[in-house]
Amino acid sequence: MSENASNSSLVDRVQSFVAENRRAVLIGTAAAVVAAAGVAYYASTSSRPPSAGDVEKGETKKKDKKKSKSSRKRKNAKDKDGPILEERKPKTAEVSAEQIAAMSEEEKIKVAASLKAKGNSAYQSRRFSAAADFYTRAIAVSPKPEPVFYSNRAACYVNMSPPKYEQVVEDCDAALKLDSLYVKALNRRAMALEALDRLEDALRDFTAATILDKFQNETSAQSVERVLKKLSTRKATEILANREKRLPSHTFVTAYFAAFRSRPLPTLPENPTQGDETLLKALQALEAADYPHAMTLTNEALEQGISFDDGKAEGLNLSGTFKFLVGDIPGAKEDLLRSVEIVPSYTQSWVKLASVYMEQGDPPKAFEAFEEAIKHNPKDPDIFYHRGQVLFIMNEFTRAADDYTKSTELDSNFVFSHIQLAVAQYKSGALSSSMATFRRTLKAFPQRSEPQNYYGELLLDQQRFQDAVEKFDRAIELERAKAPPMNVLPLVNKGLALYQWKQDITAAERCCDEALEIDPECEAAVATLAQLSLQQGKIDRAVQMFERQSELARSEPELANALTYQFASWAQLDFMKNYPQLAESLSQLALNMQ
Repeated sequence: MSENASNSSLVDRVQSFVAENRRAVLIGTAAAVVAAAGVAYYASTSSRPPSAGDVEKGETKKKDKKKSKSSRKRKNAKDKDGPILEERKPKTAEVSAEQIAAMSEEEKIKVAASLKAKGNSAYQSRRFSAAADFYTRAIAVSPKPEPVFYSNRAACYVNMSPPKYEQVVEDCDAALKLDSLYVKALNRRAMALEALDRLEDALRDFTAATILDKFQNETSAQSVERVLKKLSTRKATEILANREKRLPSHTFVTAYFAAFRSRPLPTLPENPTQGDETLLKALQALEAADYPHAMTLTNEALEQGISFDDGKAEGLNLSGTFKFLVGDIPGAKEDLLRSVEIVPSYTQSWVKLASVYMEQGDPPKAFEAFEEAIKHNPKDPDIFYHRGQVLFIMNEFTRAADDYTKSTELDSNFVFSHIQLAVAQYKSGALSSSMATFRRTLKAFPQRSEPQNYYGELLLDQQRFQDAVEKFDRAIELERAKAPPMNVLPLVNKGLALYQWKQDITAAERCCDEALEIDPECEAAVATLAQLSLQQGKIDRAVQMFERQSELARSEPELANALTYQFASWAQLDFMKNYPQLAESLSQLALNMQ
């Protein structure tokens, strides 16, 4: 299995902690939902008729009854008694500050309540400016303004054309200063902050509202997901635009090159140039798994000039490969196209071009590249293996299995074709065939760790925990016996299995920590530790791990996913900071929801 496919599969399973315990890990769970397509968008109140839920009335039934009775008798300005109260400015509008000060507290409260009621009525009639004026007067006359006065006025500002979002924020600030648990004001302020493009602040408020509602308000939860997606996507784009290109982890790069069968080193011309000799050194460094050195030497060889066509195509193939690995997809495409222009029969460059097209979201061009490769060399087993990988990613498991089978028929000594065949059979529902293929592969490659590791993954998927751990242990043993550095994925898999089997978080963390000691850039180990920290409520450590995962992410989707968890965890930390009195109940809520 290629590193890209296997590592993504492992990280997906790591993040299934969130999917399986949505409530238990609290707001961090929103990230799992963001990954799915079709997030529902929250509708602004300005796009629909105002409803009773938009403003709080707080009126007694007696008052409602009186209002209903008075509405039956409509008066105008010529009537003896003058216009009814709804048609004229309230008397308090004409009362001076001195007169208000002279009122008793009871009188002030009564007048403020009346003004609030009229504000609610105006709001329901979509007279938002008039409603805001009533609430403003209620605030002015009230000896102790209620939070609802500010929140209701904020609702008016939201619905004005254009909306007055800055005033919405100010009013919600005032409401929340009076009542920090006022969920409606939190949601209202969050909506305004989102409209003002203050996404981190909006996420903070939507998160707090979701938690205070004990995750029962689906609209708030969807708002968290929406803002997280906006925030993480934007931040990922900014980071990648300014970040220095670098190779992924040693584990990742090793597995990437291992997905291609080894080839003999090229024969240099009788009188090689300096560039020719540097190219040979680059290929030797690649064989020694010294990837940074190999990348540097490849660039030097191309700058110095390579004298023979096969060498030029090889150098451009290597350069394109390293650019692909560091995330420079346009640069990789350019080098690989130049490689096949020089030597059209260089099938490996065609195969890697297919990967570039898939990265760019263009499967038809990817399959055209495979067809070009087959046209030049229909007996190259790498072509069918990697086309099988593309089909696998597209969930075309039966067709993928056919290509893996073809690859093994052309060369039965390549272990990954056998492994991927077994996995494709498993994914297509042919469980017995998959297990039989794995058993044959284990027998054929007794000293390779990969069949043990990936067989263990399928056993873990079936919740055969003890059998899975035995396979991971055997894979670890085989890895330790070979020349360093070892592939640490079996260690991470074992940690995940121990957690799912026995909820042994300590053992799981120990496995991941060991993996990171060996390969400090192993994204799967970092992701697992982050999720384990969430499970234990260690939000500070989870944030640290998610920050590290963001640093390691190679592509924009990977980075956006890591940032989603990071921002979600930050929002939860903010909640615990702003509502320390609820921290204990928050933990209890997590336990109750597991």
